[in-house]
Amino acid sequence: MEQRLSIVTLGVADLKRSREFYERLGWRRSMAKEDSIVFFQTGGMALALFSRDELAKDANVPADGEGFNGIALAYNTRNREEVDSVLAEAKAAAPNL
Repeated sequence: MEQRLSIVTLGVADLKRSREFYERLGWRRSMAKEDSIVFFQTGGMALALFSRDELAKDANVPADGEGFNGIALAYNTRNREEVDSVLAEAKAAAPNL
C-alpha cells in the first residue's frame, strides 16, 4: 500500500461557519458549490467538511456514539483492480481488529 491519504473529512457542527473559517484563511474551494459538503485541495490530498451527523450516517455509526470522533480518512486507489489488494493488506496488518 502506497503511503498516502486522499481525503481527510471533518464532521462539523456548522458547515457554513466551518467553510467560512477556511475561506478567511485564504483557502479556496476545489469543487463547484455544494450544499452538503465542501472540498479544499491541499497539495496531494483534499480536506472535506461534512455535517457531523451526515458523516456518522455515512459511516453507519451513531453521531453521539462512543468511538466516533467525527473524522474520516480516505485512501483512493488508482484503479479498481487495486482495491482488493489494498483491502487485503490492511486486513493482514490488523489481524485482531
